Amino acid sequence: MNEENVYSGFPQENERALENVLRPGSFAEFIGRPSTIQNLKTWIEGAKLRREALDHILFSGPPGLGKTTLAYIIANELQVNIKPTSGPALTRPRDLVGLLTNLQRGDILFIDEIHRLDVRVEEYLYTAMEDFFISIIIDPGPHSRSIKMDLNRFTLIGATTREGLLAPPLRSRFQILERLDFYTTEELRQIVWNSARTLGIGIEDEAAVLIASRCRGTPRVANRFLRR
Repeated sequence: MNEENVYSGFPQENERALENVLRPGSFAEFIGRPSTIQNLKTWIEGAKLRREALDHILFSGPPGLGKTTLAYIIANELQVNIKPTSGPALTRPRDLVGLLTNLQRGDILFIDEIHRLDVRVEEYLYTAMEDFFISIIIDPGPHSRSIKMDLNRFTLIGATTREGLLAPPLRSRFQILERLDFYTTEELRQIVWNSARTLGIGIEDEAAVLIASRCRGTPRVANRFLRR
């Protein structure tokens, strides 16, 4: 069974709404990943003490394991804005420039499927991530010139299911790398229970264990099974 199509009859917009309803809003609500959570708490506390933007973060791992959820939790914990986008959506450099120039100090730019960035767009990220400026080409041609634009210090959070496809110059600019692996059956049972309670669905423990054991270690799949 394809994980992305496990509930093919579920309208896409309703699926997104379901994920938003069930998404934990804080580390306290997040189940599993104790090592990752502790690391993130430490880095966030350090950034707060220094009054600086959090270091850039790359989350990698299979789909449906909480990469987007963690990005939003980080924004909540830091009390900053998060601007979400995806690699396929950034087709031209100016798409990225528009996002970068509108970020406030400490804001988070979240790029899902970052491995699918167009190479022209990706190159703009290099100086933006490392030195917080971009160079914009004016009047391309024999008399072209560039204008340097300083950016507010921000945090880039990238999410990828194919870390091996990231260009080395991009990957090397992430100071924090976290690999997310599949959940245990017990962790998924807790997630199913919490989701059922949030949705007002009564569920027996045996049913929760059954769902947890059949969703291949993935909370997103568990929540879809719960709605079937």
